[in-house]
This record gives sequence, C-alpha cells and structure tokens, in this order.
Amino acid sequence: MSLGLMLVLEGMMPFLFPSTWRETLHKLAQFQDGQLRFLGLTLMLSGLLLIYWVK
Repeated sequence: MSLGLMLVLEGMMPFLFPSTWRETLHKLAQFQDGQLRFLGLTLMLSGLLLIYWVK
C-alpha cells in the first residue's frame, strides 16, 4: 500500500508539470556524487521522521 502511494506521489510531478520536471532532472544530473548522496540521505531521514511522526 505504501509503495502504491509513493508511486502516485512520484507520478504527480511529471503528469502535472512535465517541462519543469524535465528541467529539474537535468539539473540533478549535473550534481556531484556527494551532493546526490547528501540529498538521498536527507530524503531518507525526512521519510523516517514522517513515518515516526504519523505513528
């Protein structure tokens, strides 16, 4: 169920704003590995905090 919700949320941006989403992905592709890892870590910790807060 949570995977389905994640896919719905992930699909909203390319559906609603395809050109903005494409530009954002292009900018993300320019990041260094360390920057992407920091972004990934930040997103994971934010998700864990949200799950903890909801419980």
